[in-house]
Amino acid sequence: QVQLVESGGGLVQAGGSLRLSCAASGSISSINIMGWYRQAPGKQRELVAIITSGGSTSYADSVKGRFTIVRGGAKNTVYLQMNSLKPEDTAVYYCNIRGVPIGTGNYWGQGTQVTVSS
Repeated sequence: QVQLVESGGGLVQAGGSLRLSCAASGSISSINIMGWYRQAPGKQRELVAIITSGGSTSYADSVKGRFTIVRGGAKNTVYLQMNSLKPEDTAVYYCNIRGVPIGTGNYWGQGTQVTVSS
């Protein structure tokens, strides 16, 4: 069983910064994709950013240039640096790890709240 532990959410004013952290423990393919998704009240969960085990990244258009996803030095850790935060970034942020190929595991964290005040 894979477990993901997230931290770093909180309340920040518009224009501020936060860094989210996620660490996955347990057995999962060494070839994997880690990412952050978010869900605002009344909306569907959406992709924020993903990073492969090889270091390739992809971002939602709404966060390009403001958010940066990186892998940590420890195995299966990931960080999301969020700068120039906007009120519309307010959501619960979820960490995800999935093995490659598809079908080798897909796991979610419990979520961490990010609130950006105007």
